Amino acid sequence: MKILILCTGNSCRSQMAGGFLKTFDRRLNVFSAGTQPGKRVHPGAVQVMKEEGIDLSRNSPKAVSEFLDEEFDYVITVCNGAKESCPVFTAKVKNRLHIAFEDPAKVTGSEDFILSEFRRIRDEIKRDFREFYNKRIKSTL
Repeated sequence: MKILILCTGNSCRSQMAGGFLKTFDRRLNVFSAGTQPGKRVHPGAVQVMKEEGIDLSRNSPKAVSEFLDEEFDYVITVCNGAKESCPVFTAKVKNRLHIAFEDPAKVTGSEDFILSEFRRIRDEIKRDFREFYNKRIKSTL
């Protein structure tokens, strides 16, 4: 099973979603990319995923163009910006899904508030991708 998770910057939501899917089932081939990849994985995403026992510190954002010649069972967009850009994604895809989350990198306020928003969005990603895995993937492997 080959899955690509897309977001605009590939620095927060898609990285977290990919991290969770990989821990749900080691047999999955999970990749993430962005339509406008950032320079690094957001430190807030690294921190809150570390709390879950998932290490994103060695990950780096990738461009969706790196995957255009590949086939995927699922391509999942996790932000509206990537969803709007996805029609240009020309690789062979069996299933396209959109599971949107707010961008924690755009949250403003105190450090504690920003971190609490990263945790909230992390937990939403975990919940929704667990549901995706249980409903669409688990029974097919």
